[in-house]
Amino acid sequence: MNKHPLKTGKLDPELLADMLSRRAISDPRVLVGPAVGYDAAIIADGERCLVLTSDPITYATDSIGWYAVHVNANDVATTGAQPTWFLAVLLLPEGRADRGLVEGIHLDILAACREVGAELVGGHTEIVSGIERPIVAGTMIGEVARDRVVRPDGAQPGDRILLTKRAAIEGTAILARDMADRLRAATSAEFVERCARFVRDPGISVLRDALVACRAGGVHAMHDPTEGGIATGILEMARASGCGMRIARDRMPIYPETARVCEVFGLDPMGLIASGSLLIAADPLRAASIADALKGAGIECTDIGEVTARGGECTFVRENGERESFRFERDEITRLFESGT
Repeated sequence: MNKHPLKTGKLDPELLADMLSRRAISDPRVLVGPAVGYDAAIIADGERCLVLTSDPITYATDSIGWYAVHVNANDVATTGAQPTWFLAVLLLPEGRADRGLVEGIHLDILAACREVGAELVGGHTEIVSGIERPIVAGTMIGEVARDRVVRPDGAQPGDRILLTKRAAIEGTAILARDMADRLRAATSAEFVERCARFVRDPGISVLRDALVACRAGGVHAMHDPTEGGIATGILEMARASGCGMRIARDRMPIYPETARVCEVFGLDPMGLIASGSLLIAADPLRAASIADALKGAGIECTDIGEVTARGGECTFVRENGERESFRFERDEITRLFESGT
């Protein structure tokens, strides 16, 4: 047995794929099960489908309960579903948790559930040893009509790839909140405050993005890029569909604040945790109308590339023809936190 310790962050996709390949799902109601690049499971229930997803919050400390609800709601939204029920597991560090912390997280969860239209229906709270910061693991369940499900493996060669908002929204907010002193020393207090507000403006939720895009029609697949950034999200979306992706690197939208934060910490925004952006594989004949619908709703949208042949490669291509690989072994923020710099 290989005794080498695994790195912090998501499992290597090859290892994850190997483990998941051993599963055997016999229930015919399971339309979409676990796989690399899949945001949620989809279970048939008559004329409707239930969509289920689980995700922990391990980086953020401020508003962690609010984060947990929205990140899980995002995964449900990628199938075209409406978030409906939420369960939360709160693990709090021994010796560092008090009543104010527990109540604050609970109130954040309730507030976020109201925002996404879901109900808190269960979970578990426990004080545990061996952790240094609170961890919230959430499970969101949503509903969608069976004939309106958007599958994660639906991208087709020729589809346009649309990106809502810009890269690394969540990473920008986390660094401004958790490493404020260092960032303030290199910029200004006003700059740090502005970046910290990224969690709500432009915001880490893509629920509205997904609903607007689906109403416009022509959406073949959607994916919520999170840990590992936009680059990893693109790779996961490609893997789910078995296609390649050709991404115009010079068209990739990045907020000036994000670029400056990444400059200060020596990070690549393409590999920085990216909740808040939605990747959409769109029918090439409907891509422009989807983008127009999003923009009409006040949601920035950029055409960043195209889906290529099945089994194709994923590449960033610059205007001068230069090609770049863009696989990140782990999220840039993980590398920063581990270094302690």
